[in-house]
Amino acid sequence: MWDAASAWLDEQCHVRAQDSNQRNTGPLAAERANLTTRPRGQPQNQSSKREWKPLEDRSCTDIPWLLLFILFCIGMGFICGFSVATGAAARLVSGYDSYGNICGQKNAKLEAVPNSGMDHTHRKYVFFLDPCNLDLINRKIKSVALCVAACPRQELKTLSDVQKFAETNGSALCTYDLKPSEYTTSSKASALCPKLPVPASAPIPFFHRCAPVNISCYAKFAEALITFVSDNSVLHRLISGVMTSKEIILGLCLLSLVLSMILMVIIRYISRVLVWIVTILVILGSLGGTGVLWWLYAKQRRSPKEAVLPEQLQIAEDNLRALLIYAVSATVFTVILFLIMLVMRKRVALTIALFHVAGKVFIHLPLLVFQPFWTFFALVLFWVYWIMTLLFLGTTGSAVQNDQGFVEFRVSGPLQYMWWYHVVGLIWISEFILACQQMTVAGAVVTYYFTRDKRNLPFTPILASVNRLIRYHLGTVAKGSFIITLVKIPRMILMYIHSQLKGKENACARCVLKSCICCLWCLEKCLNYLNQNAYTATAINSTNFCTSAKDAFVILVENALRVAAINTVGDFMLFLGKVLIVCSTGLAGIMLLNYQQDYTVWVLPLIIVCLFAFLVAHCFLSIYEMVVDVLFLCFAIDTKYNDGSPGREFYMDKVLMEFVENSRKAMKEAGKGGVADARELKPMASGASSA
Repeated sequence: MWDAASAWLDEQCHVRAQDSNQRNTGPLAAERANLTTRPRGQPQNQSSKREWKPLEDRSCTDIPWLLLFILFCIGMGFICGFSVATGAAARLVSGYDSYGNICGQKNAKLEAVPNSGMDHTHRKYVFFLDPCNLDLINRKIKSVALCVAACPRQELKTLSDVQKFAETNGSALCTYDLKPSEYTTSSKASALCPKLPVPASAPIPFFHRCAPVNISCYAKFAEALITFVSDNSVLHRLISGVMTSKEIILGLCLLSLVLSMILMVIIRYISRVLVWIVTILVILGSLGGTGVLWWLYAKQRRSPKEAVLPEQLQIAEDNLRALLIYAVSATVFTVILFLIMLVMRKRVALTIALFHVAGKVFIHLPLLVFQPFWTFFALVLFWVYWIMTLLFLGTTGSAVQNDQGFVEFRVSGPLQYMWWYHVVGLIWISEFILACQQMTVAGAVVTYYFTRDKRNLPFTPILASVNRLIRYHLGTVAKGSFIITLVKIPRMILMYIHSQLKGKENACARCVLKSCICCLWCLEKCLNYLNQNAYTATAINSTNFCTSAKDAFVILVENALRVAAINTVGDFMLFLGKVLIVCSTGLAGIMLLNYQQDYTVWVLPLIIVCLFAFLVAHCFLSIYEMVVDVLFLCFAIDTKYNDGSPGREFYMDKVLMEFVENSRKAMKEAGKGGVADARELKPMASGASSA
């Protein structure tokens, strides 16, 4: 069945691809015939036997992985449907008491469970006798839960107040076995009634739980926030500050959005100056820091040590030794950095050219700017669904009586492992959505690059890329995201183990755990970068994930120094751009909030604004970084298989052509003395040399 389905989908995709090629009258139709292979007599590496043929054909890729992903999503839907079908939705929204009765409705009697099967039609809220007694391990409140008609809006200090509240509001806060008239006379009242004083509470919207208005009772579970949360005056001032300055916060968030767009435009026009400024500032900063450390070391060494206590003398010697270590380390770092900059100086020009072309891409493809919004919207929708299903799972299962005689809902058998399936789904589907963004951006930029006449671009390259993604390459995206998931899950498990063993494990075990977590994190970052380039290769050649990853890896290895230059200088410049936007937004926030006289504490509004500014800047500039990486891979392929001669014209922009010409001139001038540079530039000039 699996093979038949795969064969049918493959056949349909090839039919659609052939129909698409027959109907294709776009700007690339006349250009495809010009992309020829190497001359037959020219030797070719074993790793590059298969030719890169941009946008020549479209066919479905990695179909079995698409089927596997669809089956996995069906399993996620089964988990949600099972939890809803077993009554979890009603128990989650309406709430239930400790005897298995759902609040707000008439219930059926449970066998051998006292106080079950009660009519709670007029008791719509869940009340906990001790709401602050939390069990963090099992993620629940260790307290008897009752269905009540109303939540106590004011603090009840004595049993007389509890009795008066029951008589006035018709809401009994003690267990069902105790009548309101017995609250002050029964000897069991202290055990069957809520813990005094009863905090003022209000129902949670949509979930009908009575939650304490004052959250300071939870402070013991967050030791770092005890003094902060327990000070109600500070908490109220912060909340009032946020509410009073909501217009300012909204305006500052809009400012960060505008600054991000302006920065993306500015980078295009001053890319050359900006990159060199960043490079010079990094060198001067490292030289200045090294000089200051050596100056402090010399000053500390020349300082007089007469009339100094032995303890102070020992401290001074330790500080002097530490300064020496810091100064030597800074010197070594500066020398290495200077040598790297010296080696990379010729590759910085390519980074500048790519940033300039990336700015043009955003002008021709304006919808790229909005790509982060659609991705974020899709992620939010999925996360809301995932959290709701997770809450359903917390109340699903069959009613079971525990040791205390209360009812709990538990899932037995293989279905109890649905939690793990659901967690894997969170990681895989989230990575799938992010990978869809990468494939969409790659497809649009590839279409832009390999269209010589930019006036003949498709009307909406982004939508055309989305269409190609959905029709042909969802399987590739599913496979790439699954590989990232395989790395993320062990790292999350190790992080969980490390958090659970904090303070209990020895130094060796702690070091091993942190080393494994760090290695998995590095592996994840490397795979993310390789995946992104694999998606670009798929967008160019319509090959499956493994073939695309191999082809992209070969190209990246052949241009290793250029990749290093782009990923160091370019990424550092974009990071400084993020810092610039956050600092500018924060400074504007300080100036505006300083004139707000309605409150004195504006730390929280400023933190909210700065976090939002960094998030916006990261979303926009990460798209910019993605465009630069796609352009580089296209440029490397273009220079490898074309040389500008008739029939093998370049696809690249004029700025990149100028870089190629300058590189050729430098290679000719270098001659035999520039062996290293000539070796790197050889792929670009291979066609010219063979001619």
